[in-house]
Amino acid sequence: MKNTGMGMRQKRKLEHLRCALEETPGAASSGLEDVFLVHQAVAGLGVGDIDAGYSFGGKKMSAPLVINAITGGDPELTEINRQLARAARKAGIAMAVGSQAAALEAPSLSETFTVVRRENPDGVIMANVGCLTPPDLAAQAVEMIGADALQVHLNIPQELAMREGERDFTGILEGICRIVRSTKVPVIAKEVGFGISRETAAQLHGVGVEWIDIGGHGGTNFVAIERMRGAEEFGPEMEEWGITTAVSLVETLSLELPIRCIATGGIRNPLEAAKCVALGADLVGVAGHFLRVLVKGSEAQLDNELERFVREFRSVMLMTDSRDLERFKMCSLVITGKTREWLEQRGVNLGRYARRNKKE
Repeated sequence: MKNTGMGMRQKRKLEHLRCALEETPGAASSGLEDVFLVHQAVAGLGVGDIDAGYSFGGKKMSAPLVINAITGGDPELTEINRQLARAARKAGIAMAVGSQAAALEAPSLSETFTVVRRENPDGVIMANVGCLTPPDLAAQAVEMIGADALQVHLNIPQELAMREGERDFTGILEGICRIVRSTKVPVIAKEVGFGISRETAAQLHGVGVEWIDIGGHGGTNFVAIERMRGAEEFGPEMEEWGITTAVSLVETLSLELPIRCIATGGIRNPLEAAKCVALGADLVGVAGHFLRVLVKGSEAQLDNELERFVREFRSVMLMTDSRDLERFKMCSLVITGKTREWLEQRGVNLGRYARRNKKE
């Protein structure tokens, strides 16, 4: 990506955070309202029987939940990352930092990211770089925070909507391939809110990507944010651009390739997170919702919200008669509405979900 200059990059970080907080939550659909989990009224389990734990790289998490990439890169943002990291540690879940480009250009800003590992020394932490980042800098991003995985973000619509954004995306797949081949930790191809098609998922798998964060439409909308920043590259109609979270997840999984999915994009409550895992996601990422709870409330309120998330997620597992995550991914569910219409028109085979509903 082009070098936009440190002053502009730091200013943009702060503007993005401000605009994200001002965005209207739930303004766009994630498609998850079309997904229904089937209640099992005689589930013979107790709360103590439910195991929602997930192991990432040998580290055990209390639930398959990630405080997803939010911020960093400006001294004013250090405290936010500190509090997010503490909350992730107490809840026993993973956390991803925002793009580390600023700190890679100016090491003096690395504290805004290293604070995360210092506050959460034993937890699952994910680094974050752009898809055209040179492999040596990607390795530096991982080393900077002792990361357990590296998110490589994909954000073409955001760049095009940004006045100072990139206009040439030649070599994206080749760049990702180089990062995958040279990075020692798992590489996660991460969309930032416009979704992943099955064609894209197949291309990513073809260059060695084994993890995809689908980043579906329905959450933080960077086209809208760039318009809030005063950019006029796109009109308001382009705020509708993208593939919903529900569709992105099912399209990617329909390939039946050895790809692990992180479902993100407009996840605002435990039931939506549970729907994503039931559909087949390995992990669920939440960014905007947790950020608002922290910034507009307090760290204590975020702790309470994370505790509620894990508790209610486990309750949904119990109510679907699912003792663990493996069984939860086989629970009965129904897909309706626009999500089903899209998937059927795209020729996506929904048989894997239909078979669950026929079992006795």
